[in-house]
Amino acid sequence: MEVDNHQPQDVLDVEAYISSYTSHTKIDRLLFIAERNQGKPLELEALKLAADDLKQSLRETFNTAKYEEVTERIAGRLGPDYELDRQLLESVEVCAAQKQERLEAELHSHKTNLIKESIRLGHNDLGDFFYNRGDLQNAFKSYVRTRDYCTTPKHITNMCLNAVRVAVEMANFMHVSNYVSKAEQTPGTKADAVTAAKLKAAAGLAYVDNRRYKQAARAFVEVSPELASSYSDVISSSDIALYGGLTALASFDRNELRREVINNIGFREFMELYPEVREVVHDFYNSKYATCFAQLEALRPALAVDIHLHDHAAALYREIRTRALVQYTAPFSSVDMNKMAAAFNSSISDLEKELAGLIVEDKVTARIDSQAKVLYARHADIRAATFAKVLSVAEGYVRESKALLLRASLLKHDVVQRGGGVQGGGGGGSSSSSWPVPAVPDVQQGSHSIHLD
Repeated sequence: MEVDNHQPQDVLDVEAYISSYTSHTKIDRLLFIAERNQGKPLELEALKLAADDLKQSLRETFNTAKYEEVTERIAGRLGPDYELDRQLLESVEVCAAQKQERLEAELHSHKTNLIKESIRLGHNDLGDFFYNRGDLQNAFKSYVRTRDYCTTPKHITNMCLNAVRVAVEMANFMHVSNYVSKAEQTPGTKADAVTAAKLKAAAGLAYVDNRRYKQAARAFVEVSPELASSYSDVISSSDIALYGGLTALASFDRNELRREVINNIGFREFMELYPEVREVVHDFYNSKYATCFAQLEALRPALAVDIHLHDHAAALYREIRTRALVQYTAPFSSVDMNKMAAAFNSSISDLEKELAGLIVEDKVTARIDSQAKVLYARHADIRAATFAKVLSVAEGYVRESKALLLRASLLKHDVVQRGGGVQGGGGGGSSSSSWPVPAVPDVQQGSHSIHLD
C-alpha cells in the first residue's frame, strides 16, 4: 500500500498531497488547487509544481498546450525561470509532429498488411501519443478503434481501461459507466484483482458524479487493497478511503456500516491510510456525534480542493447529519433538546430548526415542545396496527369467499351468459329462460345416459 500523504489541515501541504498522483491527474489536481485558491500563496505553489513537472517531462509527453496554459496562469509572478520557453516549445512541437506522422504511417502500413494484432497495437500507440499530448478526444477515438481488432479477453479489458481513464479525465462519466460494464462482462476480468479493483474505483467515481451515493459507497468498499498505487493516474488509495467513508456514512444504515465498512478487512486497510476518516466512521457508529462532526469539519479544506468531491461535500455532510439526527432520536419516546444540542455541538435554536425540517420531510416522526425544549416521538402503536391489519385481511377473505360461493351457485344452476350475448325467445313468443344454457357434456348415472340440451 502507498504511504499516507493526505493533508486534512487548514493549510494544505500541496507537495505531500500531490505526491500520491501521477500523469495527467497530478497536473489537473494542481491546477484545480490553484483555481480554488486564487490570490493566495497556495495558488503560486501549485502552479510552480505543475510547471516544473510539465517542463521536465515535455520532451516525452509533448503536452505543449498544458505547458502554455500553466505559464500563462503564472504570468511572470515566479520570475524568469517560469516564463514560457519559446525555443523549447518550438523544438517539442517539431518532434511531436514527426512522431505523429511516423505512427500514422506505421498504422497505415499495418492496415495494408491486414495484420489484426499490429493494427491494434498501432491504434494503441497512437492513442498513447494523443493522451500524453493532452488531446483527449483523439486519444479516446484511437483507443476505442482497437475494439474491432481485439482477439483475446485481455485485449478487450485493456481497451476498456484505456477508455475509462480518458473518460474520467474528460469528466464524461456516461462513457466511464459503459466501459466499466463492458470490462466487467469480459471473461477473466474478475480473476485479476488489480483490474477488478480499478473498475470498481472508476465505477465509484461515476456513481458519485451521478449523486448515487449508496451505489458509490458499495463500489468503493469492494475495491481490493491490491490496487495500491497502480491507479495513481486516476485515483489514490487515500481517495478510496475518503470517498468510500463519506458516501457510506451518507447512505448506509447502522447494520450496513458495520458489515460493509467497519468489519470489512479490505476497506480497513484503506482507512488506515486516512486515520481521520477511520475515526469519523467509528465515532458516528458509536454515537459520538460531537467528535464526529468536529473531525468532519477538519476535513472540509481537503474536500474543497478535491477534484471529484468538491461539488458533493455539502450534500454528503447534510445527509450524514440527517442520518445522525434520525439515529439519535430513534430509540427514545422523548428527548431533551438541551442535551441533544450538547451532543451535536450545536445551539438549541439551530437544532430546533433542523428537527422541524426533518419532521416536515417525514424523516423524524415526532413533535416539538418549543416551550419545554423537548422532542416527543410519535411511535406507531404496533399492537393496534397489527389488529387493524388482521381485521383488514379477514374482511378481504370474507369478501372473496362470498364471491366464490356466488359464482359456484350460478354455475350450479346454469345461470351463465355466453360471449354472444342474451338470446331472445323469438318474435313475440315467450322464452323459457332469458339466459342461454351452456352445453354440458353427457353425465353417466348408473346405466342411464342423460343428455341436457
